[in-house]
Amino acid sequence: MIFIDTHTHIYLDEFDSDRSEAVERAKQNGVRYMLLPNIDSTSVDDMLTLSDEFPGNCFPMMGLHPTSVKENYREELALVESWLQKRKFFGIGECGIDLYWDKTFFKEQEYVFRHQIELALAYDMPLIVHIRDSYNEVIRILKDVNKPDLRGIFHCFSGSTEQARQATGLGFSLGLGGVITFKNNRMQETLKHVDLKHLVLETDAPFLAPVPYRGKRNEPSYIPLVAEKVAEIKNIGVEEVAKATTENAIRLFGLQDEVRKQ
Repeated sequence: MIFIDTHTHIYLDEFDSDRSEAVERAKQNGVRYMLLPNIDSTSVDDMLTLSDEFPGNCFPMMGLHPTSVKENYREELALVESWLQKRKFFGIGECGIDLYWDKTFFKEQEYVFRHQIELALAYDMPLIVHIRDSYNEVIRILKDVNKPDLRGIFHCFSGSTEQARQATGLGFSLGLGGVITFKNNRMQETLKHVDLKHLVLETDAPFLAPVPYRGKRNEPSYIPLVAEKVAEIKNIGVEEVAKATTENAIRLFGLQDEVRKQ
């Protein structure tokens, strides 16, 4: 089985002591491809260093995380645009709206999110959307933009069945990670009503590790644990989950050429 981790921050400091080993553990567990969402100007160099070290396994994305939207958001956006002109990236993100930590820059977050939507359309890339405590705001913006060609992922999705229908109806996939393994998570019920064609797997490493590693550092090698839980909930084989989610991710990120090189 081949898996894809569509969202991992394995370039962060938490992996400084064993980053290469973590990539190798992922590969040994069948997680052959890892997509790296950017955070802001401080994370670009480390992300690209990892991508260049493992060019067949780690694929960078470019964007500005909503919690990094501060007074200097225009300079940060200019840097995003500059990098997009310099080299190949595979998605726009991580972007979106975050109203959990701080609402001070909500208007700026919306401006930055709308700008990154336009970048995703201009570069024909998937949009990786952060929706923490902001699902309704994100849906409002996407409906307002109303671009049928827009595609992407609702990262760390754990909403209701109706919210899942809204997101997939707008052409977005749902990113499932370790949270799906948490006891009594409502996404377990929602998942019963979502077709496999709308799903991709992710870790958000080093955050949100699945059971039995909850509370510890997450890493891409744990993706099979997420797949096993999805298979259990949907009463299908884990091989079917792996095949569908991997094909979904390859199509979404345009990884066909990368896969053929293997």
